[in-house]
Amino acid sequence: MRLLRGGLGFLLRPGLCRGPDRPLYQQGQSPSPRTREYFYYVDHQGQLFLDDAKVKNFITCFKDTKFLAFFFKQLKVNQSGRYKDAFPYLSPCGREHNYVRCDDRPIVFTHLLQGASGEELLSYCGGADKLTVPFQPEKLLMLPENGRVYHPGPEKAGGVGLVKSSLAFELSPHFEYEQGPSQPPTHFHWRDKRHALTHELLPSLRDQEEEEKGA
Repeated sequence: MRLLRGGLGFLLRPGLCRGPDRPLYQQGQSPSPRTREYFYYVDHQGQLFLDDAKVKNFITCFKDTKFLAFFFKQLKVNQSGRYKDAFPYLSPCGREHNYVRCDDRPIVFTHLLQGASGEELLSYCGGADKLTVPFQPEKLLMLPENGRVYHPGPEKAGGVGLVKSSLAFELSPHFEYEQGPSQPPTHFHWRDKRHALTHELLPSLRDQEEEEKGA
């Protein structure tokens, strides 16, 4: 982790940093002997940045697939007792604690891939085939208030992932609105099969929204 981060050393600026509704921190701070803390941000496209990077775009995001695969495989809900409200997720690496906040969800599905046995997989957060979950079309969920699409993700990272807008746009023609266009879709047509949508992710999303409002 330290070596890979060194390549973006120009983004690690000295001094204390604070964003809206976020506590003071310093990248690389050591709250206890031999422990280092770093702070990250995941945008709605699934790109990973140092949280205090002034410019966040494709140039400044992390792109090394091995690094991203390791980082996101370690990602979990932050139960460390530190920065929980501002950085609700944590990717530990030995004595290095990497705190993560996000625009929507820390898991963002970016591509639909085909596995070695022909199975369909959703790839997330720049990890290509190193970061995937099985594609379950019946479990897709579109929120009517914003049109965003969600799919089950790794349980330890909250269990829900956002579908990147460009991929959601590709999938959108396959939704069926049996109750009318003003209501959430009821079915999803995929590979000559009509899937009834379960909407099982909705309670989890609503619970997380309530927790964020109460934070």
